[in-house]
Amino acid sequence: MNYTLTEQQADMLRQIAAASSAVRIAPRSSSTAWALEQRGLIKRSWRGSGHVAVVTSDGRYFLKHGKHPKEVQAEKERLAGDAEQAERAPSDGAELIVRLQSATTGKLTVPDPGPRTRGRWRAAYYDALHHGHVPGQRKLRWTGRQRGDCVFTLVDEEADKAAQPPPVPTIDVPGILDRPHQLVRATRKALGRSKTVVDTRRTPEVIPLHVSREQADRALRIVHALLAEAESRGYQVETRTDLERDQAVHQIVIVIRGHDFPLAITEQTTKVLHEPTAQEIRQQQRNPWPRIPKYDHEFNGRLELGAPAGSRYQHSYTYRDSARWTLESRLGHFLHDLEQRAAAAEHQQQEEELRKVEQRRRWYAAVAQARERQVEHYRAEVLVEQVEAWHQADRIRAFCRAARTTTVGMSAAAEELEWLQWAEAYADRIDPLCAPLTTPPDPPASREALRELLQGDLYAYPWPFDSKGRWATPDEEVTQHT
Repeated sequence: MNYTLTEQQADMLRQIAAASSAVRIAPRSSSTAWALEQRGLIKRSWRGSGHVAVVTSDGRYFLKHGKHPKEVQAEKERLAGDAEQAERAPSDGAELIVRLQSATTGKLTVPDPGPRTRGRWRAAYYDALHHGHVPGQRKLRWTGRQRGDCVFTLVDEEADKAAQPPPVPTIDVPGILDRPHQLVRATRKALGRSKTVVDTRRTPEVIPLHVSREQADRALRIVHALLAEAESRGYQVETRTDLERDQAVHQIVIVIRGHDFPLAITEQTTKVLHEPTAQEIRQQQRNPWPRIPKYDHEFNGRLELGAPAGSRYQHSYTYRDSARWTLESRLGHFLHDLEQRAAAAEHQQQEEELRKVEQRRRWYAAVAQARERQVEHYRAEVLVEQVEAWHQADRIRAFCRAARTTTVGMSAAAEELEWLQWAEAYADRIDPLCAPLTTPPDPPASREALRELLQGDLYAYPWPFDSKGRWATPDEEVTQHT
């Protein structure tokens, strides 16, 4: 467990430790108290209508020494085995290389060693480098020189370079727009006369901007370079207007292989203290209810390109100016990111289509199996009925023979003879062997007839049987399920 505390957690621990009795935990601070309790620094209990907490001995130790007792104990155990672990380290660079070559993955990991052990491995590493123990076309790498796990890897530089992905092409942003993109021209006309803020987010058929006037030209040059490169790669650039919550929403969209990526360019702001104007002071003196804002949000010159705020893509893809790079230098990565997202969405769509096809195939296979079981059960019932009828007919004939035997030498009554003749004829009628045997016709194949044999939704797909019980789906379904 990570025993490091945030400033908020440390403040709560100090407050609980300073109190002479249990401290009541506010509902909004329950997650902070839970984190302290998980680390064993406080104990919570339910009292009245909420939780109260007291500090533990581990919590007081943490406040005094700045470390958790378990961290101290783990460090002592690690150092206690340092000497023994150092003896198992390689004696020189040659032994280090032999161990690496015998490792199946070409990697050796020493979990968080002590100082002596780390020093022995460090000596072997430098010995391998400076005395020619590293094989040709290989490179010895080491991470964890000061803290954490020591990881030694023997890599093939050429193979490693070949496995690296190709560099992302850069997109050049012109300093002056001689032939601006048609959307850039339309946006320039829609900028208006404002000398401080440019906001075209509610204007149709233009690029959504929300920047200071000083950054408007730069923002348009950046978008021009991006749109021109996107179209040169065969992607479509469109403007769209949708209706959301009874309001028109205007967007510019890059369409990559059928996937839409709306864009907007904005300027970041910095929160600064608000200086009340003379008019605000006079208004508050006349009416104290309106509150003067404490802070203002001022543009800071850093542009941000990405999905519009409020869209379902918000925070999905965004690049901005930073202390290390400018937005212009990241345009290639931005478009590459959109291409990767389009490829991922396309792959996901293909997997979803395959899943639906497989689900449909399984459903029809289940229907076919249910039909086979239904026909099998029906034929078994018919066969059992035929066998029973055959036995019944045989017993009737035996009964008739026995009756005739009892009347031998005596004249049988006419009524008795008539009854025996009818009984023998009836036996012939119910005996299935008196006529050629044929396979009985299959039972109805309706949804209701298969309901007990088919689990799941009976109406998920078109029913594959016609009124005569024949498979009536397209040919490809017939080959899969019949």
